[in-house]
Amino acid sequence: MKIGIFTALFHDRPIEQALDYIAEAGIQTVEFGGGAYPGSRHLNDLGGVQTLIEDESARKRLLKMCESRGLEISAISVHGNPLHPDKTIAQDHHNAFRNAVLLAEKLGVGVVNGFSGCPAGGPDDKNPNWVTCAWPDEYRDILDYQWNKVAIPYWKEQNAFLKQHNVKYAIEAHPGFIVYNPETVIKLREAAGEQIGCNFDPSHFWWQGIEPLNAVRYLGPKGAIFHVHAKDTRIDPINSAINGNLDVKSYGAIAERSWVFRSVGYGHSQQWWNDFVTTLRMVGYDYVLSIEHEDGMMSTREGLTKALQTLKVAVVQEKPGAMFWARE
Repeated sequence: MKIGIFTALFHDRPIEQALDYIAEAGIQTVEFGGGAYPGSRHLNDLGGVQTLIEDESARKRLLKMCESRGLEISAISVHGNPLHPDKTIAQDHHNAFRNAVLLAEKLGVGVVNGFSGCPAGGPDDKNPNWVTCAWPDEYRDILDYQWNKVAIPYWKEQNAFLKQHNVKYAIEAHPGFIVYNPETVIKLREAAGEQIGCNFDPSHFWWQGIEPLNAVRYLGPKGAIFHVHAKDTRIDPINSAINGNLDVKSYGAIAERSWVFRSVGYGHSQQWWNDFVTTLRMVGYDYVLSIEHEDGMMSTREGLTKALQTLKVAVVQEKPGAMFWARE
């Protein structure tokens, strides 16, 4: 298993400066933004996604930038909403997804990360509508429309496209989108196809009351974990006990929120992260833990340093030896 990073953290500097910092920190893989919400800052330094798709020399330059620093590309990320009722937004995010798949294929990268998207509540609505309960009854009518009329037909078509280009799509389960927990990951996967799975981010599960170790045990045996993000969440015991964890206050209102994202090790213990790595390996996942820094209480440098300290202890890099103490 390798430690990686989502390079959106370094969008304040050019790609080569970012890669220098990443390599010097001892990180082994990089995940580049390819459009939609994360943008494509670093790929733009080489002409942009379209140029990289069309220009072999530009792709070779990108790969050389990474390989010369001992880095691999773990994924291209295009977190967006291709199911958005605003057709302009939906088309932009759809194009970003399709282009990321084409680029990943040409780079030899097997994974594109993103969201499932969230449609409107009906064909005439103007904004996405995320349903969180089953009553009043019209909410179930919304879910029927979103899943059966919009999401499943769309992702069935994209699954065929992914299969054609030998790329997997790792959906990051996130509230606000129709895929937000392990059950909805599998619901879409079973309806649309096996090129669709999960970019497992434990931080999004904690604040829904989900234990990520149990979620790994559910998703892993189904072959649904394609990529993993390393990000922590701290639940505030006072605010959560008063208001629960459905919290729409600004991420900057740290003292008032029920939960906040933290650097790895500042929401959960070293032991938890050790158990996370163990559980992932137990279900057959041995790819990458890609750090995503969204900690409002730490600088980029310190947050990354702290996360690396925790993950370097947790990650197991060697294959197990023979079981000399007992018969296998």
